[in-house]
Amino acid sequence: MRLPRLYPITDPRLSGLSHAQQVRRFAEGGANFIQLRDKWATPKAFYEAALEAMQLARSLKVKIIINDRVDIALAVDADGVHLGQDDLPPSQARALLGEKKILGYSTHDLKQAMVADSMPVDYIAIGPIFQTATKVNPDPVIGLEKLAQVKSQLAKPLVAIGGITLSQAAVVLAAGADSLAVIADLFATGDPAAQVKAYQRLDAEAAT
Repeated sequence: MRLPRLYPITDPRLSGLSHAQQVRRFAEGGANFIQLRDKWATPKAFYEAALEAMQLARSLKVKIIINDRVDIALAVDADGVHLGQDDLPPSQARALLGEKKILGYSTHDLKQAMVADSMPVDYIAIGPIFQTATKVNPDPVIGLEKLAQVKSQLAKPLVAIGGITLSQAAVVLAAGADSLAVIADLFATGDPAAQVKAYQRLDAEAAT
């Protein structure tokens, strides 16, 4: 699959906005592929928030990926799921989702990424690239050199995540990332739409 260069991820606690509000603001900036992530909501609350976000996303022609929860993704008919190392194994998730849904998988080192490359997933995420404050007990930092090493060994698209900011985006892409998953930096200026636009301009400049 072809991933967009920017892969925004929602965070209600960090942003103070609902998932739907974040989707709207990201879409206003030009994002069309967004992950809904909520580590604190109850399953019912996350389902209700995801359903609201999905209804908006359909009208905006935005693809929605649900973090961790295959059941909620199925319940709201999301475009896909992103799984972590401790979630449902990708093979079982694929059996439930079918072949048409998008399936992403988080890894934290070269060995995990190599294993994931043979799994029934559409893209692989690697991180944290830099220090991050959006995850409790984060894995060890990967860094740019290891990111490049991982990219050289994979056939599937690679998403870089963890502590990425606009000022670092170009070097992360240059190291081999196909896409940048960003959370905190999208809210750093208080204007998520403008921040998404800034990332989009960076990608446009790189293409010229």
